[in-house]
Amino acid sequence: MASRDNADSTAALNGPSAQHALWHWATPQAQLLLAAGDLGAILRFYRAVHGLNQTELGHQLGYDKTYISAVEVGKRRLDDVGSRRRICERLRLPPHALGITDPADSDHRAMLQFGESTLRLAEIARQSGHASAAVAELWPLVARLEARFEDGHTERDVLRLLARARVGLGVALGNVLPEERLSTAAHWTAKSLHIARHFEDPGFLSYVLRMHGNELRKAHLRGAAVDRLCRAAALAPDLDARAAVLPLLARASGTIGDLQMFDRATKESGELLDSVEHTSLFNPFALHEIRLRGLVATGRPAEAIRLADSSPAPTMTVAPQWRVIELVTVAHVRLLADDRNGAAESLTVAVREAVTQRLPHQLQRVVRTAGGHLPAVRDLASQALGLLRQEMAA
Repeated sequence: MASRDNADSTAALNGPSAQHALWHWATPQAQLLLAAGDLGAILRFYRAVHGLNQTELGHQLGYDKTYISAVEVGKRRLDDVGSRRRICERLRLPPHALGITDPADSDHRAMLQFGESTLRLAEIARQSGHASAAVAELWPLVARLEARFEDGHTERDVLRLLARARVGLGVALGNVLPEERLSTAAHWTAKSLHIARHFEDPGFLSYVLRMHGNELRKAHLRGAAVDRLCRAAALAPDLDARAAVLPLLARASGTIGDLQMFDRATKESGELLDSVEHTSLFNPFALHEIRLRGLVATGRPAEAIRLADSSPAPTMTVAPQWRVIELVTVAHVRLLADDRNGAAESLTVAVREAVTQRLPHQLQRVVRTAGGHLPAVRDLASQALGLLRQEMAA
């Protein structure tokens, strides 16, 4: 036990790790201290978080214990810019927290503006059926933010941007990767949870849990997906946030055959349609597909067959990939009704659209759905999938 304590003390004297800095400077308590700019209070908070005494902190900052004690109780002031800048560097603080104008601040603001713009453009690209372009937009942003984080810059706005960028990258990858690699998408959304848990912001945590849960479902980690989505629904701060979670929860609960949870989620989703603004996921068209798939998964194919012909018309809010998803699901239901011609027609269109949008996961769904019933369509989808794999490997 003593060796571990010594190791911890040595690590503390060498400065906090990025992971440790992450949670303590991002908390609401720390934000209040930083906003007040009280150096004594900041030092006390830092010591408490890292388990340091005044001697150890003094060694880290280049002062003796007596001087640290005097600063903490307000008997001494550190007003010179050089000293305050050094403290900011050692404690991983943004310089403006101690009243220092730093050239890096303008770069920081520019990076945040660039990051927000990149996230918006990437989301527009993904929702427009260009998920590959979204990945290309997000990779450089995530790499830049990850590097800044590893350097110890853990300002709250940077951490929030990093969490959102990780989510965006994970979701975009979830569109363009084949099934056997979808765990990579879930990995990126999971990394956002490490940040979101420390913000004490239920709405933000609900958003991250929602996106991560959906990627877990796609990676066939279904029990974990339902768990995350149930937590996201419980934390949802308003009807809009709850409406965003419920369709995903319905899909996930259907995959594990939980009939009661599926029915509750779809029923509440339907009830919210008239009171919540429609989005790319939360709209009658998307909910129709979710109902079809869930009815089949929960052992009610006859109900799915009756429902298949009543599909609402897609609207402008429906993302192009959702049309492909729906075509494959409808084809599955038509095969259950022994309508091979209708299924072949739907799947052929789905293959064409999946190639255009570069959606290997949906081509894999076509291959499985066609199976031995529609060998020509299955071979067409397999050939298209092979070409996409070659492009991705190039």
